[in-house]
Amino acid sequence: MKHERILITGAGGQLGTVLTVELQKKYGADNVIASDLKLNPDFMGHFEVLDATDFEALKSVVLKYKITQIFHLVAILSANGEKFPLNTWDINMKSLFNVLEVSRLHGINKVFYPSSIAVFGEDVEKDNTPQNPNLTPSTVYGMSKVAGENWANYYHKRYGLDVRSLRYPGVIGYQSMPGGGTTDYAVDIYHKAVKNESFECFLEASTHLPMIFIDDAIRATIELMDAPAEEISVRTSYNLSGMSFAPQEVFGVIKKTIPNFEITYKPDFRQGIADSWPNSIDDTQAKKDWGWQPKYNLENMTEVMIEKLRIYYNNKLIA
Repeated sequence: MKHERILITGAGGQLGTVLTVELQKKYGADNVIASDLKLNPDFMGHFEVLDATDFEALKSVVLKYKITQIFHLVAILSANGEKFPLNTWDINMKSLFNVLEVSRLHGINKVFYPSSIAVFGEDVEKDNTPQNPNLTPSTVYGMSKVAGENWANYYHKRYGLDVRSLRYPGVIGYQSMPGGGTTDYAVDIYHKAVKNESFECFLEASTHLPMIFIDDAIRATIELMDAPAEEISVRTSYNLSGMSFAPQEVFGVIKKTIPNFEITYKPDFRQGIADSWPNSIDDTQAKKDWGWQPKYNLENMTEVMIEKLRIYYNNKLIA
């Protein structure tokens, strides 16, 4: 394997926490540099405190470690982003521009840019949303992701920069707490169930949304980045699918294991965001180009989530 030095921006988030560990396994801990605004005291490996909106600071880290690939995970997510729209746009776009420019100027081989189902708007086909629909997002987060996809494509065509991207559905994992996304109810619901607490859902019971288990999301990311460049036909962002379900469905599956679990529904402004998103995603192009296949469905994901969170909370009680 060619010697690679990896920089992860936004490494402290839901994706970054898990992706960092997997990249350390793949490339060796000495070749993976995680970065974020603050250090998690439990982090194991190389870490740089870095504000990705600061171009000179980003360039300094890239040069210091002779970085060859950047996984750029910095973003303000959908629900939190609507609280401060202009700040969301500034952070999401400025950090991306900095990564693209430092990559162009300093010989970065590959860049990973995460997009989202937030790029889709109310006028798309709701079921099996295709790869190339009209993108009219309803949130500033979604607008920034559409713009980012187009800039990624531009840098590839104009400068030959190898930028690759996935449109993540809602990511469900046990390794970190919800991070301010509209789909994050599907993380919080497991925490509440395992703690024997009732759950108040901010979406209606029948709201179907595309989701993916964290293990599948991380595997898809690494498989995309490992694929030969000639197999990558989409230079905006690939549709990615794992499963689709509604709150009432995940509640029903959880109750099979935790029968006393209770749920109530109190939709808020996030319902409007969810209503503008697809029910399910057509990821045929990802399957065709680089062999994508999900391994998890609602049932086997729920088994893992409950098992891992029970271990987590039991350990907290012991500590």
